[in-house]
Amino acid sequence: MAQAFHRHPTSSLFATDGKPHPLQDTLMAVTLVLGAVAFITAQFHSLHLISSWTGLIGIVTGAYGQFISETTRERTLLIVGMGASAIGLGLGMAHGGLFGGVLG
Repeated sequence: MAQAFHRHPTSSLFATDGKPHPLQDTLMAVTLVLGAVAFITAQFHSLHLISSWTGLIGIVTGAYGQFISETTRERTLLIVGMGASAIGLGLGMAHGGLFGGVLG
């Protein structure tokens, strides 16, 4: 007799392992916020310093978060935040860079 496949509530794509991960969750939230700020400010030419720096910091925090992440949910949201940070960094660099107009 074939047994029916029963999914457990924690078997979804974004399920956690049921354990708290405060450092990973904090890095995930920080990366998402930095990515959002970098992406939004990159749309304005005069805000290139904010978009460049928040994008760079968002990529670094996201990379470290990926290194220590333990669940698919963390990894997925870290990639979203890092992608927005990378777009913000790229556009910020195109608009003037990390030090454009401040040094030299």
